[in-house]
Amino acid sequence: MQVRVYYEDTDFSGIVYHANYLRFMERGRTNYLRLLGAEQSALFAEAQDEAPGFAFVVRAMQLDFLKPAKMDDVLEIVTRPLEVRGASITMHQQVKRGDAVLIEAKVKVAFVAQGRARPIPKPLRVAMAADLG
Repeated sequence: MQVRVYYEDTDFSGIVYHANYLRFMERGRTNYLRLLGAEQSALFAEAQDEAPGFAFVVRAMQLDFLKPAKMDDVLEIVTRPLEVRGASITMHQQVKRGDAVLIEAKVKVAFVAQGRARPIPKPLRVAMAADLG
């Protein structure tokens, strides 16, 4: 997924503010699910009866800021699953400008309902597991 850096994404020095990378990566994870055919609004509607109030929540995140991005840069957000378990998914994400990797991230996302971890819906788990290779 591509993202253009706008003025609002930068700090006073014209460099992307560190917290905005989290927004870019969140969009990358959402787009990743969409590319798998799991439109989040449809998934939420289907699961509401089985697990009221369910959501994907970030459980843990490791970030390595390697290089800065600047206003008008076009960034690529790369998202891939590293591990798919019953109630969680660990994703590897990169924010790149061309061939240069700016951010490396490892993100663990849990599937929860009513404050407790629940099994990820099987179709989504299967689709993500198939993408591991």
